[in-house]
Amino acid sequence: MANPANPEVESQKVPCSVCHREIPLSAALTPQGSDYVGYFCGIECYEQFAAQKNADKPEKTRQA
Repeated sequence: MANPANPEVESQKVPCSVCHREIPLSAALTPQGSDYVGYFCGIECYEQFAAQKNADKPEKTRQA
């Protein structure tokens, strides 16, 4: 659907942070609370990103 108020927003595209596929900014998923802005084309790419991010974190040891 075209945006008559701002047609440039409709045509702006960003790359998915995982698969690098170009997606419309209006359709991109952006998680809140992250250290930087990442765009994802779908939940599968976001879950892959989150799993990799969690794997990169050192595991904290619990103190009794």
